[in-house]
Amino acid sequence: MVALVRQFVECESPSDDAAAVNRFVELVSDTIAPYATVRTFPGGRSGKHAVCEMRLPGRRKSGRILVLGHSDTVWPMGTLRSMPFRRADGRLWGPGVFDMKAGIVFFLFAVRALRELDIPVPSKVALQLNGDEEVGSQSSRALTENNAARSKAVLVLEPGTGLTGKVKTARKGVGDFHIEVRGKAAHAGLDFQTGASAILELARQIECISAFAQPQRGITVNAGVISGGTRSNVVAAEARAQIDMRVLRLKDAVRLEKRFRSLRPRDRRCSIEISGGLNRPPMERSAGTVRLFRTAQKLAREIGVELEESLSGGGSDGNFTAALGIPTLDGLGAVGEGAHAAHESILINRMADRTALLAKLLAAV
Repeated sequence: MVALVRQFVECESPSDDAAAVNRFVELVSDTIAPYATVRTFPGGRSGKHAVCEMRLPGRRKSGRILVLGHSDTVWPMGTLRSMPFRRADGRLWGPGVFDMKAGIVFFLFAVRALRELDIPVPSKVALQLNGDEEVGSQSSRALTENNAARSKAVLVLEPGTGLTGKVKTARKGVGDFHIEVRGKAAHAGLDFQTGASAILELARQIECISAFAQPQRGITVNAGVISGGTRSNVVAAEARAQIDMRVLRLKDAVRLEKRFRSLRPRDRRCSIEISGGLNRPPMERSAGTVRLFRTAQKLAREIGVELEESLSGGGSDGNFTAALGIPTLDGLGAVGEGAHAAHESILINRMADRTALLAKLLAAV
């Protein structure tokens, strides 16, 4: 398993390099070929997506389980030079090892175990790997939703929460808004009064938008990127901002979108244009997901692991499947820390039990 994790990590696959993502998809396809039928789908500017129909023991199959993963990472090509794969301090380190190449390895070994032990699996099982998850899943979303709609449960190979490996039964929904303000340029010294500052107007709007946040209800609004103006002695004619929105409930997203759309300029000489919206619906903690978690919790206890659940502020492709009403259990991948950070790593001593749990879930659901 360690050797395959290393092979996957050292096959770099940044989201913005379609050729690199395709190389990784081919590597996974070659690895899984002895026990799966693999189909690939175009990903537009992103790398291709893969759907692998598994060949598992058991003559009668009822329904289907969709297993979700992604092949892209946030790390640019060449990151291995400064952040090489290594094994040290009871961990495996390297770009993408935690998010989420180790999770894919766990699934492959779970399938191998079921086949080698001839354990019957009551459902059809399909692994879907998306090539654009880290950049919003625009080209893969329809494929994910189509496959989820024909499945009775979805298991997501994203990493667990914290160093105990809590699975995720809820995730916040994610929205992105872009605000463009247009004012009127003027010389800041000679003709200040005739100018209408787009930067000043944007600052006022950001103050208003920031008040949309209600952290106690799981609603956060963050102005993450702002830009505007040309020179310090020119009243700015243009300014813009990128806003991140997170919500626990879909109804809150609908309400917030209306508030964004209703923004009006304080200075009537300025104009405001709002674009964007909800990118990933929230993964709400549904009754079906809770039942799936209880099953996983029982199976984990059989191998001496006390499994806990968590809420995540980040999104995944599991948000899409849960929003369709399909029971979705997320965070079944690696246990470790440092997603998108230089200390990205996984715990070696949690590789076996996570793999076993995946195998037991496939045999039980």
